[in-house]
Amino acid sequence: MARGPRYRVKFRRRREGKTDYYARYRMLLGGRPRLVVRKSNRHIRVHVVEARPEGDHTLVMAFSKELEKLGWLYSRSNTPAAYLTGFLAGIRAKKKGITEAILDIGLYRSVPGARVYAALKGFIDAGCSVPHSPEILPSDERIRGEDIASYAKYLKENNPEKYQRVFSGYLKLGLLPEEIPKVFEETLEKVRKLEG
Repeated sequence: MARGPRYRVKFRRRREGKTDYYARYRMLLGGRPRLVVRKSNRHIRVHVVEARPEGDHTLVMAFSKELEKLGWLYSRSNTPAAYLTGFLAGIRAKKKGITEAILDIGLYRSVPGARVYAALKGFIDAGCSVPHSPEILPSDERIRGEDIASYAKYLKENNPEKYQRVFSGYLKLGLLPEEIPKVFEETLEKVRKLEG
């Protein structure tokens, strides 16, 4: 609480742990749009946002739930879904003439290979430019979901009960986790066709 007459209360969004105003100010000084990546337990959202005096203005947005229409019925919050969502946002940004941005991951910890960086890689692969270090991006095998598929194959052969338990959500929908890389490539082709 108050620590004396010179104590100043922090902004509400800072107190709630939603905004780091110091980092935000540094990003705004660049004058470029921000690539805002936000994740939840069920979805990934990628926005290209421009700061204006009256408030932030969203120029482009992609939501991982949109991938269902393109054939991606697996998890909408895993690494392959993050990449596809970032790629979709990148294509939409290019159509609007946006070629560069600055990454804004908010208050998430910066962990190399995380889902927010998979979305960044998708945005870059779509043809946009974002300053980054290549070491933070996830490997191509993780982006295609090959690690999930190989784990599913291992469990299916060695521990069928755990396989049924771990992948029960996919199996109820008639989806095989071993086919994630194949479905990823098919969905990526459909997203690429949106470019034309």
